[in-house]
Amino acid sequence: MTISNNQLRKMKSAARLYAVQALFQMEASGQTVERVIAEFETHRFGEIFDDVEMQEGDVDTFRMLVEKAVDDQAAIDQMTDRALVAKWPIARIDPTWRALFRAAGAELRNKQTPPKVVIVEFVQVAEAFAHDGKEPKFVNAVLDHMAREARPDAF
Repeated sequence: MTISNNQLRKMKSAARLYAVQALFQMEASGQTVERVIAEFETHRFGEIFDDVEMQEGDVDTFRMLVEKAVDDQAAIDQMTDRALVAKWPIARIDPTWRALFRAAGAELRNKQTPPKVVIVEFVQVAEAFAHDGKEPKFVNAVLDHMAREARPDAF
């Protein structure tokens, strides 16, 4: 079966959302990378939830984001800390945003996707988790700073 470019974009977008969820779940439950990846690929991709079928995720993108976020967590967290104001180190922010910044940082450091695409995609993920509408603007500002540090050549 051939996948269209549009379908592949949707699958990569879904993989980003799933990566944030997986990283959050790992932090909350102490699960290993292998276990959470297996769970998501087996049970979450394409899951039917309240009569709505979830999008299939791009397995390669999902695995890269989760594995690189874990492998490079210290460097990504330091990059995130530099993007946050001094009184709000990454350890003090909501675990959802911590997971999002780690997944986005992994993609920025991977250097395969243009930084502006990474920012737009993860701001859309933030919109899925936003409570008061301010979070996507916060995420956009932090990711812009992170992208300029990780990929100064792209700006």
